[in-house]
Amino acid sequence: MALSGLTDDPRLDRTTALTPDNAVAAIITIGDRYLLQLRDRKHGIFFPDHWGCFGGGVEPDEALEQALIRELNEELSLELNAEQVRYFTRFEFDLGFARLAPIWRVFYEVSLEPATVPTLTLGEGSDMRLFGAEEILTCKITVTPYDAFALWFHINRNRLIGAHR
Repeated sequence: MALSGLTDDPRLDRTTALTPDNAVAAIITIGDRYLLQLRDRKHGIFFPDHWGCFGGGVEPDEALEQALIRELNEELSLELNAEQVRYFTRFEFDLGFARLAPIWRVFYEVSLEPATVPTLTLGEGSDMRLFGAEEILTCKITVTPYDAFALWFHINRNRLIGAHR
């Protein structure tokens, strides 16, 4: 089918309604590598069949750190406490063009020991894998745009200079 309609390839789907919402995400590092999730190849989700950070939506009255801890438990069977997640950055998306309120995505850093990897069980998504910075920065994999931006900042955080608060 043409790009204007529903296709077999969900990455080209331009008709299925999507509901943007606020979310939390984890930049998970194991040594100098990043653990990413391959999003399902299905219609009705943002960026199907793209690699991205683990995370998800925030329940009403749920603290952001607790939402991330819950999501990582659901997606990886990973047990964390609030001291193990560190705020990294927040992006806001102005959706006024679609007559929607702005949404945000908050990223946290989570560092894991290599011995943790075999204990992880994928609960959501199609796959999980460790990637080096080079694979992410040279676009050898297709990463969701907002996660790619956060990962770029994380990888290059020591290069950023200028006015400090």
